[in-house]
Amino acid sequence: MANFKDKVIYQIYVKSFSDSNGDGLGDLRGIIGKLDYLQSLGVDYLWLTPFFRSPMNDNGYDVADYLAVDPVFGSMGDVETLIAEAGRRGLALMFDMVFNHTSTGHEWFQKALAGDPNYLDYYIFRDGAPDVPPTNWQSKFGGSAWEYVPHLKKWYLHLFDKTQADLNWDNPAVREALKNVIRFWKAKGVQGFRFDVANLISKPALFEDDDTGDGRRFYTDGPHVHEYLKELVVDTGIGDMVTVGEMSSTSLDNCIRYTTEKELSMVFSFHHLKVDYKNGDKWELQPVDFGAFKRLFHDWQLGMQQAGGWNALFLCNHDQPRAVSRFGDDKRYWKQSAKMLAACTHLMRGTPYIFQGEELGVTNAGYTDISQYRDVESQNYYRIMLENGKPKEEALETLRQRSRDNGRTPMQWDGSPNAGFTDGTPWIQPPENYRAINVAAALQDPDSILHFYKSLIRLRKENPLISDGKIEFLYPDETRLLAYRRFLGAESLFVFNNLSGKEICLDGVRTDSCEKVLGNYPEVSNREGKLLLRPYETLACRLDAVR
Repeated sequence: MANFKDKVIYQIYVKSFSDSNGDGLGDLRGIIGKLDYLQSLGVDYLWLTPFFRSPMNDNGYDVADYLAVDPVFGSMGDVETLIAEAGRRGLALMFDMVFNHTSTGHEWFQKALAGDPNYLDYYIFRDGAPDVPPTNWQSKFGGSAWEYVPHLKKWYLHLFDKTQADLNWDNPAVREALKNVIRFWKAKGVQGFRFDVANLISKPALFEDDDTGDGRRFYTDGPHVHEYLKELVVDTGIGDMVTVGEMSSTSLDNCIRYTTEKELSMVFSFHHLKVDYKNGDKWELQPVDFGAFKRLFHDWQLGMQQAGGWNALFLCNHDQPRAVSRFGDDKRYWKQSAKMLAACTHLMRGTPYIFQGEELGVTNAGYTDISQYRDVESQNYYRIMLENGKPKEEALETLRQRSRDNGRTPMQWDGSPNAGFTDGTPWIQPPENYRAINVAAALQDPDSILHFYKSLIRLRKENPLISDGKIEFLYPDETRLLAYRRFLGAESLFVFNNLSGKEICLDGVRTDSCEKVLGNYPEVSNREGKLLLRPYETLACRLDAVR
């Protein structure tokens, strides 16, 4: 496997990053124009969300041709230029492979609809009556996970939108076709791959109703998933590249296997991003359970460490609300909490990911009307919430906190119209606070969140303790304090993160032995000689000891 422990990966949501031609959509030329900014951050890899040909029913995660660039994003020449220009700046490209499903507009699915038996077996079709789906499984976007095709008298499985048909990985021809996609982009100079919902690719031999859930227990980390991922890696020769798998509703034991058995470099798991789901339901709100937040980091960090596995460290991506609005305070303590959340994760054991705008402290969108939303999942669930009797304003408040569109608003480059993202009409509106929160303003402020991120990235590269060291957790009973020690050999670094807007005094830490390495307040504070953490304070320091 490639050396990825000291690397930092920056995620670009292509559609919302930078528009070079004024059509309101981000594009590859827009990214090329911002490479100097990305280089100045100090990141190593650029993960690009899908820009392949697509009907865009799920913003590119419904791929119609894995080997073609959708014209709205540019051309193959633009891809080649981007790879070359990024390489000149020491930046590697990581492409997003959506291999659990294709668009129903893909040539393979169209041939299946035409009755070609070879291509029918590329997908998961089942015979049945038009009013009786094969199982009661639910789509992750709402409604049945099965769609009926009348002229075939068959149902096909779609774990996501009905225009995203699940591939049949049990068919060797499917696996070989997908390997050829990897070989194609690898030959172009791509140096990393992110695999979308990688642990859902292997379905059970027997399809049956789920009497206790939505069906996910039958296909999550399925029967052949480890075998198929290992085959993909070995046969395409990407074992020496940086790879990451998105793991939906996974388990620690499976993620240990994914990262120790040479299947993937690292994994995304999402349990820590469900701690504000009421009864596990994304669309039911509750305050963040910071006790669970702490326990999940503790269990996953130590579990992976003990087994030699590796985590991807993140709080934001294109499917999540903005972390500063969710886990911090995006009003009174906006700057402090954004910095604290960054340090909290970046200084743990694993490879950190920065989602575009996170380095600026970008907040949730704050939309007030359903017409402002673009995400198919959000629109579906808004309708479902209203049908289930939820008042309109309550449904909108749920979207304000949960919608994936919160992470998809235009990158905020400056205070000009549309945040400097486009000269045209943006496909989705930026938050109204973009005039204050943007790259241009952050570059001028020496105390900005952006400059703090640069310091974090430098610290990882300059200090092997952060990239290679072990971790142990401290103060397990302090719910709003996430504290840990990183250590390598005789060297230690203590990291204290106040997850709350209230002060915390640590009896076991005396400030006269504290050497600050990084923090979001100018000076270390104390109360009667004991370390005092102010609201949302983060402090990385060297200490003689912690009691």
